[in-house]
Amino acid sequence: MRTGADQAAAAARRRLLRANALRAVMASALLGAAFALRVDASPLPGGVDAFFGLTAITYALTGLWAATWRLTERRPWLADIHFAGDILVVSGLVLYTGGAGSLFVSLYALPIVAAGVVRQRRGSLAAATFAMLCYGVLVMTQYSAPLGRFHLPGLRLPFDEALSRVVINAAGFAAIGVLTGWLAEERARADARLAHASSAIADLQAFNQRIVDSLPGGLLTTDERGVVVSANRAAGVIIEAGSASCLGLRAEQVLQLDPDCYRGLDAGEVRRIEYEFLKPSARRIVLGLGIAPLGADGGTRGYLFTFQDVTEAKRREHEAQVQKRLAAVGEMAAGIAHEIRNPLASMAGSIQVLRRDLPLDADQAVLMDIVLRESQRLNDTIRNFLSYARPQRPSPARVDLGTLLEEIATLLRNSPDLQPGHAIHLNLGEVGLACQGDQAQLRQVVWNLAGNALRAMPGGGTLSLGLTREGDRAVLSVTDTGHGVSAEQRERLFQPFQSEFANGTGLGLAIAHRIVTDHGGTILVESVVGQGTVVRVGLPEVVGGWQLAVGSEAHKPEEAA
Repeated sequence: MRTGADQAAAAARRRLLRANALRAVMASALLGAAFALRVDASPLPGGVDAFFGLTAITYALTGLWAATWRLTERRPWLADIHFAGDILVVSGLVLYTGGAGSLFVSLYALPIVAAGVVRQRRGSLAAATFAMLCYGVLVMTQYSAPLGRFHLPGLRLPFDEALSRVVINAAGFAAIGVLTGWLAEERARADARLAHASSAIADLQAFNQRIVDSLPGGLLTTDERGVVVSANRAAGVIIEAGSASCLGLRAEQVLQLDPDCYRGLDAGEVRRIEYEFLKPSARRIVLGLGIAPLGADGGTRGYLFTFQDVTEAKRREHEAQVQKRLAAVGEMAAGIAHEIRNPLASMAGSIQVLRRDLPLDADQAVLMDIVLRESQRLNDTIRNFLSYARPQRPSPARVDLGTLLEEIATLLRNSPDLQPGHAIHLNLGEVGLACQGDQAQLRQVVWNLAGNALRAMPGGGTLSLGLTREGDRAVLSVTDTGHGVSAEQRERLFQPFQSEFANGTGLGLAIAHRIVTDHGGTILVESVVGQGTVVRVGLPEVVGGWQLAVGSEAHKPEEAA
């Protein structure tokens, strides 16, 4: 970054270049004026016309200054020599066009002003002093014997009049020097204040831009027609479009909005909506959007859009509602189930005694068997429900999730639910992932999910068990290529007694959800009807070494949903 001294030096060099260019222009203008007006000038020594000679000297000095202007940064006094040379050239022009009676005495003002612009007060006063000295010496020597042989026109003026002209012009040179120096310093101070103000404004703009870009939410502003004029970095990240690529587009095109949703807003009014947004990557998110008018004197000058991806917040809200609903249902139903289980056990025992002691024909024996079988099935259902409503206290230990999945895959390949058209794939993306939890309960979670996946593929398909790391979590995935579930079914997927299968109790997924939640994890379901389902279980990973905590024999859960 350039310092203030560097900027001042660069500005001085630019002014010196402009003064040099102006010198060449003035020399050309004087030469043209000499031809047009046919000004009478004494010849230079050697018989050369004064205008031609002085113009040639001026052009030579201009070339010399142009070649050495870069040196003025290290040697500022060279600029003083530049202007001293200009004063000498003007003195020569005045000398050979009449001296005290010359028409070009006013040209002394040019190098004085130029010196003040480049070197400020010091330069203008030095140039004015040198101009007064040159002009005074020129006029005085004009009346002396050494210059008499040049037949200068100024010799016709009386000496007293020539002396008065010297005094008047000297006073004028001094006034020009003082005024130019003062104006140059005032301009320098104004430039410094302007530079400071510009720097402060630039810093403020950069600071404001950093604030806007640091906002976690998206920010778009539009003009009164709804055309986007600015967008922060977060806006491009959330909607997967570069902030620059949004500029010039209409807000409804960028944010997938109905134009009527933001038209007609009054000053101070804020409109908030939540809707589903489709990203370019084909991923759907829930966007929380706030719209407010950008007010100005005389009406609305545009609109302000602030938005955030609230998909995760909505998911957590939904999970909280499900948890609350399930907790209420569980507390009530657990008491009812417990009360049913005791008389059911008595009824089943009584039926067994009657079947053993009473003489029964074949049909009666079949009926007794049906009663006993259904009683046992009802007892199993109640036991599973109580397991869900009143889960056992987990026995935490370090569980190697890769080994757990390998054992589940082995069990599934020998499961009666496995059909000839089924294929089991095991995808361990990373070895050594472990979590702290109850091994038997986690095995039950995966078993229930895998059992549901097999039932969702009655005609055959592929079941994939996967393990990956996402941030500080180990993610178990169960993927099938079955019939999938609809959005409506996903809403009640973890509610008890909501099985989609003919022989299911509707408790497998509810129990799995309860276990995962108790382990501080999350369970997410993504499904497309007709293509399959992916269930992802995220568990807090245990970092560091681990000890194998899985037994040699897997525990088969009692029931799947």
